[in-house]
Amino acid sequence: MSVTTADHSRRGFSLGEYVTCLNGIVWREALRFLHQRERFVSALVRPLVWLFIFAAGFRQVLGISIIPPYETYILYEVYIAPGLMAMIQLFNGMQSSLSMVYDREMGNMRTLLVSPLPRWYLLACKLLAGTAVSLLQVYAFLLIAWLWDITPPPIGYLTVLPALILSGLMLGALGMLISSGIKQLENFAGVMNFVIFPMFFASSALYPLWRVQEGSPMLYYVCQFNPFTHAVELVRFALYGQINWVSLAVVGGCTAVFMIGAIYAYDPSRGLARRGPAGGET
Repeated sequence: MSVTTADHSRRGFSLGEYVTCLNGIVWREALRFLHQRERFVSALVRPLVWLFIFAAGFRQVLGISIIPPYETYILYEVYIAPGLMAMIQLFNGMQSSLSMVYDREMGNMRTLLVSPLPRWYLLACKLLAGTAVSLLQVYAFLLIAWLWDITPPPIGYLTVLPALILSGLMLGALGMLISSGIKQLENFAGVMNFVIFPMFFASSALYPLWRVQEGSPMLYYVCQFNPFTHAVELVRFALYGQINWVSLAVVGGCTAVFMIGAIYAYDPSRGLARRGPAGGET
């Protein structure tokens, strides 16, 4: 192994070797997704409960005014659809992180990270694989929403794809960063409760921010600084063929910061591979 690693460090890796690694990680994630059908169902149940049940009750309470990117009054179901799409990606990013914690305990992640390929590339491949899975879940939700008469412009199904990829990368990188600090699988659920629900409810996913500002100016500023808010707005505008430049900058910047933090945290001298004085893993 050391001879092979040294040889690769001298001559570098070919494009084919990088592609083979990417294919292997994506294929493994796809097989895991196919074998865990309950994961696909649960990813759709959460947003559909909001769409079919909660929206019916909140429709009269939270009337939506004409706000960009909408050009007329809309139903509450139409307003929350982008937020529910982002929610799917948020939960998927955290579930992918859960799988990394599980793989670390079972030894699979350790085997992956000791390969001679650059660590940043391995983590990026894992992130791309998780994002690809979330895209399948989001488009399945859009199909069901279309049957429920939530129909954005036809071109929106295409223009929203780059926004979904970027938001999926940001949320997946955040989950990866969080997973780097979790040492035991049992601690993951508790940590997620302090991440998923505050991010989701303190955002524009369920209600416009001008209404939040009317009720609580402090909460309004919290929502403004919430990266998930900008992920929702990026998806919302892209679904109608528009670009929210502020949200694009925030999501892009947060993606870079979270990914750099995850790469740093997974460094062998600081993260998963660090060993204590007795040789056992810390």
